[in-house]
Amino acid sequence: MFNKKWKTEIFTIPNLLSLFRLLLIPAYLILYLHAKEPRQYHMAGWILAVSCLTDAVDGKIARRFHMVSTLGKILDPLADKITQFVLTLCLSMKYPVLKPVLVLFVIKELFQTALGIIYLQRGKMLPGALTAGKVSTAVLFTSLTMLVFFPDLPARLVKAIALTDSLFLLISFVSYSFAYFGSTKRLQDWRT
Repeated sequence: MFNKKWKTEIFTIPNLLSLFRLLLIPAYLILYLHAKEPRQYHMAGWILAVSCLTDAVDGKIARRFHMVSTLGKILDPLADKITQFVLTLCLSMKYPVLKPVLVLFVIKELFQTALGIIYLQRGKMLPGALTAGKVSTAVLFTSLTMLVFFPDLPARLVKAIALTDSLFLLISFVSYSFAYFGSTKRLQDWRT
């Protein structure tokens, strides 16, 4: 039956913040790809910082004020993943040492998406993001945003960032693999 409260479920502050984060992606992309001076890189970095800030508060608002919605459960991680992909893609063009990070990120996300779809069709899903995934996201956003703010970092530091990001992505990938296939699967019925 048609839910008469659909507007209040869609137009919540957390959902609007997630949509705002999606709108920030083209702004970041244009600024970063055309940046030539430090102030232009800083502007792109501030856009990312605003995106990270809204990501940090939208979930808290949703839980605190009982605004958790199915749309929000889709929009929030979608905004995260698209932002991370665009950020990693842009930076890997400037820093080729980050290309393996991009490849690993894409493989991990395709793996999680495919398994998520397969298990949803079976009526199962993970109860939420794993701690390893949240930590990986935080490390990736922090380190890559630092590369945007400071475009002239020494090559060895950029390489260290690439190795660190790769390590955290691998840990996250393994954690999600165990959550789907391990002896202590974390899947639950999505209807509950």
